[in-house]
Amino acid sequence: MPRHLLRIADLTSADAWTILRRAKEMKDGNIRTRTLDGRVIILIFEKSSTRTRVSFEVAVRHLGGQTIFMTPVESQLGRSEPLKDTARCLSRYADGMVVRTFGQEKLETLVLYSSVPVINALSDEHHPCQVLSDVLSMYERTPDLGNLRVAWVGDGNNMAHAFIDAAALFGFELVLACPEGYRPDPAIVAQAQARGARLTITGDPAQAVAGADYLNTDVWASMGQEDEQRERERAFAGYQVDDRLLALAKPGCKVMHCLPAHRGEEISEAVLEGPHSIVFDQAENRLHMQKAILEWVFGTI
Repeated sequence: MPRHLLRIADLTSADAWTILRRAKEMKDGNIRTRTLDGRVIILIFEKSSTRTRVSFEVAVRHLGGQTIFMTPVESQLGRSEPLKDTARCLSRYADGMVVRTFGQEKLETLVLYSSVPVINALSDEHHPCQVLSDVLSMYERTPDLGNLRVAWVGDGNNMAHAFIDAAALFGFELVLACPEGYRPDPAIVAQAQARGARLTITGDPAQAVAGADYLNTDVWASMGQEDEQRERERAFAGYQVDDRLLALAKPGCKVMHCLPAHRGEEISEAVLEGPHSIVFDQAENRLHMQKAILEWVFGTI
């Protein structure tokens, strides 16, 4: 049976730590391998991308493989071919699929009918590769993740869900500040708490950032939510990560954002470009984490 990664909760604690440590090792040693020598990975992207696409394409090449990039425009994906047919055909052509899509159910269908690994490169519900990269960004600075307080300020979106999953595996305390109506899925919260996650959900950004070692945010309106922009701006008033909010966190707190950022909305220009920001280190870490994930799904670590 192939290994898949659809959400962080799919991993055991041992697997999560193996991937994390391998990503750091690959970064520190600028390691390239022949893990994917002779293999072809298909990137299926129904949503636009900069960092996810480029980091995966480069990661596959660093491991000796090749990629094919597909969007609905130039494939049957845009003509309503059943996903089960797509999965069975592509499994016979290529060695793995990296998929960036909308509903999580699409990924689950691909996994059901695929005979090769499937990696979630983003869905509306989860963004596991990004958050594993973010955990790497914390781990390389503060290896004792279990003693960290991590704040999330903003939408209870796919990033928040993935951070909730990560808190259960890596042991850091996670406090999320989200407005009413924009809070994380209660089922995902309950699942993580059942696995031991230390979670607090509040409507008060000041409460979330108090004593935080790391402060995270994301855009208020994600891809596909552009028509909600004005409504969300009203709902998220007071949730901007700015100097005022950052001052409530622990001295030396690091600020994170998965990008792209809307400066002046969810984060101020001064904070994003300031000394507390590790945003572009996060972006770099996508490459190293993608390589470790690819090694894990192909069973070489």
